[in-house]
Amino acid sequence: MNYLAATTILWAFSFSLIGVYLAGQVDPWFSAATRIALAALLFLPLLRLKNVPAHLIVKLMAIGGVQLGLMYCFYYQSFIYLSVPEVLLFTVLTPIYVTLFYDLSHKKFSFGFLASALVAVVGALTIKYEGVNEGFLFGFFVVQGANLSFALGQVAYKRVMESQQSQIKQSSVFGLFYLGALCIALPLYLVLGDSTKLPTTNTQWSVLVYLGIIASGLGYFAWNKGATIVNSGTLAVMNNALVPAGLIVNIVIWNRDADLTRLIIGGSIILLSLWLNAYFSRKRS
Repeated sequence: MNYLAATTILWAFSFSLIGVYLAGQVDPWFSAATRIALAALLFLPLLRLKNVPAHLIVKLMAIGGVQLGLMYCFYYQSFIYLSVPEVLLFTVLTPIYVTLFYDLSHKKFSFGFLASALVAVVGALTIKYEGVNEGFLFGFFVVQGANLSFALGQVAYKRVMESQQSQIKQSSVFGLFYLGALCIALPLYLVLGDSTKLPTTNTQWSVLVYLGIIASGLGYFAWNKGATIVNSGTLAVMNNALVPAGLIVNIVIWNRDADLTRLIIGGSIILLSLWLNAYFSRKRS
């Protein structure tokens, strides 16, 4: 739990830093690839693959490719279409996806989770009820792509590490996670990136270094290690602790003119979806 709580504090600033200093100014594909590369540099010196099975190497790289590489591709694009508070609120569906994937991994399923997700969609639309447009809707679904990737990666990492018979020090293999993510992000930058929109100020480079080494490097290791310690219910709930933390940081420091009434109404509906998710989970148990 301590790992997850500490990471939540680190990540609370990430949304606003991206939205204020990088979104629309620095190529999102470059930002994603650079952030992952810096995180990889932090853990590659710790990599120890002696006695690590080949199948575990492949699995960890695949998990990194999905949870970080693919997720960042969606995540950075979402800031083109949405404000920081909207991106934060739309990540609220992640616990539903975590519960869904964890149940599917145990060959279970509940239609109640779909109902919860639909209620959350209503809450999302409420936030923008006067200005819903194609860009907003597209941004919403882009965030869901990020949410699905992040949730699937968390559950997969938790399941893989729980299945290990031998005790493997996670820090000695976590570099594989970032290598897998880099295998996704780097080719996408080379194909889709815009080399004319690289960072031009010391502030932008400083933000990228913080996001890469601290938020991604230390953050994802701590989060995934924490995921292997807690149960699936706690993991799902902690996914949403980031939403209020990130909103407080954004509104207090950078976005004081936000439409609080609309955010509160839509956010309340989204919170109702979480209550429904918890209700169906208890009922099924």
